[in-house]
Amino acid sequence: MDAPSGSTPENSALDAIFHYDEAAQTKFQREKPWASVPSLLQMVVHARSGGTIEVMGLMQGKTDGDAIIVMDAFALPVEGTETRVNAQADAYEYMVEYSQTNKQAGRLENVVGWYHSHPGYGCWLSGIDVTTQMLNQQYQEPFLAVVIDPTRIVSAGKVDIGAFRTYPEGYKPPDDPISEYQTIPLNKIEDFGVHCKQYYSLDVTYFKSSLDFHLLDLLWNKYWVNTLSSSPLLGNGDYVAGQISDLAEKLEQAENQLSHSRFRPLMAPPQRKEVEESQLAKITRDSAKITVEQVHGLMSQVIKDILFNSVRQSGKSQAEPSGPEPMIET
Repeated sequence: MDAPSGSTPENSALDAIFHYDEAAQTKFQREKPWASVPSLLQMVVHARSGGTIEVMGLMQGKTDGDAIIVMDAFALPVEGTETRVNAQADAYEYMVEYSQTNKQAGRLENVVGWYHSHPGYGCWLSGIDVTTQMLNQQYQEPFLAVVIDPTRIVSAGKVDIGAFRTYPEGYKPPDDPISEYQTIPLNKIEDFGVHCKQYYSLDVTYFKSSLDFHLLDLLWNKYWVNTLSSSPLLGNGDYVAGQISDLAEKLEQAENQLSHSRFRPLMAPPQRKEVEESQLAKITRDSAKITVEQVHGLMSQVIKDILFNSVRQSGKSQAEPSGPEPMIET
């Protein structure tokens, strides 16, 4: 394996983010400017390893101006289900020992947040998540919560991740609509709606070092065949079936609400109609999202078929003789 090229100004600029300045960190802790720029790869791999079971871990990093930079992440030994994950006493003991061992090894980064997965139902904070995050923000600042949806990452072919912080207790945020729409399953809508005004989302960006670029190139050279031979249509069938079933339940619920509204007085408030139209619009968005993802999967399969099978068939047709030439009698 060829070693990466020597130090250059470009590489030095990329690697500068990994330098830990203890004096600057002490100043940032005192001034308390908080936002988020989470690390990605280890959290996504951990979330994928859990499948449909929720997983949980902690993130270590530092602050830089108004950003929290996550340098590393480690998994916690927790008990998870398909709908929740809880840290027990052994997880907290492991957390303390891991942090102390890192300090002894020269890794001075502090714990700056926690992450967990929501397999198949989006990146947002449930009631338990909000309580956990509020408790951590009271005693361990800066602290952020990151949610990853590994199922949607595979289905959509892009990272589905969210970073959040809770409002102080008693604070009432402005009654603004949610800026970014996301699909929430019907059995999770109530939990999402009750707590969606208790926290706010943070902007998320990603970074890589010069060594990361080199390693990812090597990994791509080794595993590019897996990318071409895999398909989200084949590996994510259960998730798609669940999406369609959830969409059918939402349509049935909307139809029932519309049929009941027909028997109400003619002087009913006009706001109700707007709510009903908004609900149908959300269902339309959900169905369009499912359709687009399926079409993208089919397009990738068609492109691969044209790229490989048509070349093979054309080569085979050229190699095979077309048959005996007809005899011409004179």
